[in-house]
Amino acid sequence: MTTHAVEAQQNQSPRPGQTRKRGAGRQALLLTVTALVAGATGVAGTLLQQRITAPDTSAVDAQAAELAQDLRHDLNAGFWSPGKTFGGQFTEGTLVSHAQAHGGALLSVGSEEGESAARTHTATVMLGLLPPPGTKTVAANAYPVRCYRYTFALGAHSVHQSTTDCPTSRTDDKPGSLVAQMGALLTRQPTGTNLYRQTPTTGHPHTPAGAADLLKDKRLVSAEDTVRVIAGKAAGKDVYVLALRVNGSCHYLRMDSSPSASRLIPLWLAPADEQEPCGADQAATASALYGIDPAKAG
Repeated sequence: MTTHAVEAQQNQSPRPGQTRKRGAGRQALLLTVTALVAGATGVAGTLLQQRITAPDTSAVDAQAAELAQDLRHDLNAGFWSPGKTFGGQFTEGTLVSHAQAHGGALLSVGSEEGESAARTHTATVMLGLLPPPGTKTVAANAYPVRCYRYTFALGAHSVHQSTTDCPTSRTDDKPGSLVAQMGALLTRQPTGTNLYRQTPTTGHPHTPAGAADLLKDKRLVSAEDTVRVIAGKAAGKDVYVLALRVNGSCHYLRMDSSPSASRLIPLWLAPADEQEPCGADQAATASALYGIDPAKAG
């Protein structure tokens, strides 16, 4: 009896309207699942698209971090200074050398008085223009152009790095991009073998002619380079500075006869925002020391 009752109940036809309710429920559930799947697919697609199109900045960010560490080594005051990078007298040339060693260029520099009367310096650098010298062949988009801001004083602890927006226009107000401007500057660098190396400048007269002889004698420029002296001036005891046009690009030269200048980087590319003025006053400011051999200042 019980079995037949169950079979009879299972064989009963649904009442009118019951099928519609169940069908509507299934339809609503189907629509909900479809919406969830579509939404998830859309989000995943968006994330995938972003992953494909967004540049991978890890390589250039690593260069920026290494540049900051180089500055810390140079600015580490005291007997235990590592001295692993350029060391010696720290001028704007040191900043330019570091930037180019990491595939970039110096855009601008500045300084201001801090609360303790100590000067805080800033440097804005564009990296990713070129793979760093000596880097193995990498994908074309492995080093997207990015800009970074560095602040520092004296001491390794004073160096701080942050990202910043790159300028959207050239520094000379001409049409075109700053990336193209800086790329052109880098291609017009002197072809001498000792550019950005520590080189003593003693033994050469502090005159435009003496500067020209220094550049040739120390192989800072070659016979293929075109050098035109813009202006020169004394910038302190035993110091003479010049603004030069090397292959059309503004460079600064610091000639220092003091015995402590044996580890000086004498010649460097002027920052992007000083390419147009290119005068002796700018050269004097650029060649000022951010501490004479910080390793001996502690």
